[in-house]
Amino acid sequence: MAKKGGNKLSVLFKKLIRLVWLLIILGFQVTMFFIILYRVMPVPVTPLHLVRVYEQVRDGKPMKLSKDWTSIDYVSYKFCLAVITSEDVKFIEHYGFDFEQIKKSIERKLKRGKKLRGASTISQQTAKNLFFTPKRSWIRKVPEVFITLSIELLWTKKRILEVYINIIEMGNGIYGVEAAAREYFNKPASKLSSRESALIAACLPNPRRWNAGKPSSYINRKAQVIQRFMHNIGNLPWQD
Repeated sequence: MAKKGGNKLSVLFKKLIRLVWLLIILGFQVTMFFIILYRVMPVPVTPLHLVRVYEQVRDGKPMKLSKDWTSIDYVSYKFCLAVITSEDVKFIEHYGFDFEQIKKSIERKLKRGKKLRGASTISQQTAKNLFFTPKRSWIRKVPEVFITLSIELLWTKKRILEVYINIIEMGNGIYGVEAAAREYFNKPASKLSSRESALIAACLPNPRRWNAGKPSSYINRKAQVIQRFMHNIGNLPWQD
């Protein structure tokens, strides 16, 4: 009887393992489908968009989802420089991960006991925003790495930045540079000045706390620093 019961458990375990592998393979195929699709197609909605809408409904607030996909060719070059300066100064050079920043973040954690921060590249943030909710989990680190490497391999740097600046949160219910430019400065993204670009970029770590249209003294100072250094990046590869 014990042997028979053991055989049943063994069969059940094998079926479970097979199911897990099937789910992993299915997840891989679905993810690759969307990565290839978004290489050329605008991203209609992300998990973050849905989470924020749910939170608004749950809290009884007016539903707001302001976004307007815009080709990077129609976005102020100054804004591209400001975002790279603020979020990932080595964006053009690395292959998805800034290991120097990761090392510094770990050292800061070990020496000062502070939480890890400041190491996510634009490529990593794009991967997270495309496929994941804001909730953090160590379990999803592996798929995040896989997706980051995949978009670095299959997309151009121009496309990665284009998707990033169109899907990221830039205020309460505001997503992407076009919506942010019109919300805060009443103009299209193509007309953003260096100052306006720097103000929006300065708010990105916490866009629901800060307001680019009504900047605090802290955001003003940060924007000044971004402005000072943004032109050091030089021409981007796709710039004529």
